[in-house]
Amino acid sequence: MAFQSTRPAGGRPGGPPRRRFGRRKICRYCADKNLKINYKDVDSLKYYLSERGKIVPRRISGTCAAHQRQIAEAIKNARQIALMPYTSSHAL
Repeated sequence: MAFQSTRPAGGRPGGPPRRRFGRRKICRYCADKNLKINYKDVDSLKYYLSERGKIVPRRISGTCAAHQRQIAEAIKNARQIALMPYTSSHAL
């Protein structure tokens, strides 16, 4: 006889699995074609860094894949010429 779990299929006791309904984030750069990604524009790039200095992933920031790659490249360029910190301990 096979082992049978006492939990329901959803994993939660007492009902079906939870569903997350949230508003889908849209890419800021796709919505406004006039915005440009520039490594010299540090104020707009700071939005895409965590407080520890890591680049925020797409699923959190809401940018599309193409613009996320451009943002990551711009952040890396800005770090290289010391406009942005590599970590939180390097903050100015």
